[in-house]
Amino acid sequence: MSADITAAGTDLRAHADAMFLRKKLAAFALPAVVLAYLAYTFFAFDIAGLAERARIDNARTLLADTWSYKTHVTRDNRSGGMTVAIEGERKGTYPEGTAPDWVSLGEVTRVDLGEGHVVEFLPGNALRYDVPGFGPIEASVSRARGVQINLDEAELPDWISYSSARLNITTEAGRVSLTRNRTEVFRYFPGWELFFFTLDSPYHGVPLSRILFGARVDPERANLAGAFHDFWNNDMWRHRDVAWAICETILMAFLGTFGGAIIALPVAFLAARNFTPLRVVRFAFRRVFDFLRGVDALIWTILLSRAFGPGPMTGALAILLTDTGSFGKMFSEALENVDGKQIEGIRSTGARPLQRYRFGVIPQVVPVLLSQVLYFLESNTRSATIIGAITGGGIGLLLTQAMITQKDWEEVTYYIILVILMVFAMDWLSGWLRRRLIRGGDSGH
Repeated sequence: MSADITAAGTDLRAHADAMFLRKKLAAFALPAVVLAYLAYTFFAFDIAGLAERARIDNARTLLADTWSYKTHVTRDNRSGGMTVAIEGERKGTYPEGTAPDWVSLGEVTRVDLGEGHVVEFLPGNALRYDVPGFGPIEASVSRARGVQINLDEAELPDWISYSSARLNITTEAGRVSLTRNRTEVFRYFPGWELFFFTLDSPYHGVPLSRILFGARVDPERANLAGAFHDFWNNDMWRHRDVAWAICETILMAFLGTFGGAIIALPVAFLAARNFTPLRVVRFAFRRVFDFLRGVDALIWTILLSRAFGPGPMTGALAILLTDTGSFGKMFSEALENVDGKQIEGIRSTGARPLQRYRFGVIPQVVPVLLSQVLYFLESNTRSATIIGAITGGGIGLLLTQAMITQKDWEEVTYYIILVILMVFAMDWLSGWLRRRLIRGGDSGH
């Protein structure tokens, strides 16, 4: 007897020792696996090369473009013509012979960038840039020799990029670009200039107090009506097009989400175990749901674009197909968890099958279904932005166009802010609807 007890104790100790040994090995193995994966990622993704290829100057320029605007002072090196334009836009071009007070037009055009930085457009397609603490930079361009500068090419600082085809100078005061075709100076200012009115609008530069309470700015229009018209039809910021694009994006998400829910609800009964006894039928519809939701909405977007062409409706159909699969799976699972006693109670009254579903099943699953549909609507609002970039509709298209041009990144910032506000609004709206429809009140209690 004692021998058995001793043997059992030995087995327990051996089992405990083995268990502790496994835990120690797991404690060391998990960090080792993580470190090995990080090391693999470091070399596979070429992190060291990425750091070498990084262009901090380009990142700085991009960041500045998101919260500021730049005024272009441009000389056409072929004709000698001078133009001054905000963001280089036609609607932001100063009338011929006029310029802001920091630009002096003449035979020698002088551009004061502030803090001692002065650029001069010299005759003969030449320029001079006086950089405080560095000295003058003189450059010229000709068809035969290209761009020439007065500095030793081997000793150029990193803020000067030079070749025989182009000279770029980037300082804290602005940027200078010289090519065979043009000489251009960019000066940055904080804010989004011409966001409300372009230069050709009579309301540009007019104080808000005068627009609201003063005499007519434009004799032919009332101040508020005229100001709203010029703001709404701003050719640079395109507020009218942006508002319509936001509506298209929300409409894509709405049609796709609720269209998928409407299709999935009746079909989900065919995939639910307690409503469809035939296993073959349930298996077939479940695999259809798996197929529809297994293909991402972006893939559906590409396929449908080839079939039906681009447009917001194509994006809505892509969301509808993916959501039909997702809703079908979730709705069928919700139907399988309904209380059969309530259905039996409706059956005892002599109700027909359709009435049993209407009054015994739907009231039980409505809170779950609505919660899921509203969540997907909120999520699809974000997805519709990306889908719109592919199908050519909604705010996604405008965002992609602004990013491709790589010119007016403040417009990219504007569109991103609108997308974030749209998501916030949809989040609030879906929460409010959830409380009203599911909890029966508009409070959060």
